[in-house]
Amino acid sequence: MSAYRTILVGTDGSDTSFRAVDRAAQLAAATGATLLLASAFHPMPTRERLSASDRLGDLAYKVQGSTPAEDALRAARERAVAAGAKDIEELAVEGDPVDVIAKVARERAADLVVVGNRGLNSLAGRILGSVPANLSHRSPCDILIVHTTDGK
Repeated sequence: MSAYRTILVGTDGSDTSFRAVDRAAQLAAATGATLLLASAFHPMPTRERLSASDRLGDLAYKVQGSTPAEDALRAARERAVAAGAKDIEELAVEGDPVDVIAKVARERAADLVVVGNRGLNSLAGRILGSVPANLSHRSPCDILIVHTTDGK
């Protein structure tokens, strides 16, 4: 089995997603792989965008469009660098998390996708599906599910 060359990890800026970033970065550092940090986002509907502009004024950009995803990616990059990853790329992509991760994995020929286990054991995860469960059916490559929660 050859070493992983391209490792993809998704992040939404949550503590659990950052634990997955940490593990992916450690693997990338150990194998010399390129680390792809991806964050999915949905554009803010017009009514919400206008409301945010009214309430936040000049700071409205912080909650609109891809800005929250880009903020999560910047924080994830800092963690990845601290874990020793060298070749790091950031991608903010419009869409649902599972669709975005599967698409990026295909387009960038990822060898490994790293995700956290959040939602795997929850009732909502069993009924609606979770990111790790849905990715296990759609990913074009190996998946590492990192223990990032206490199983809830």
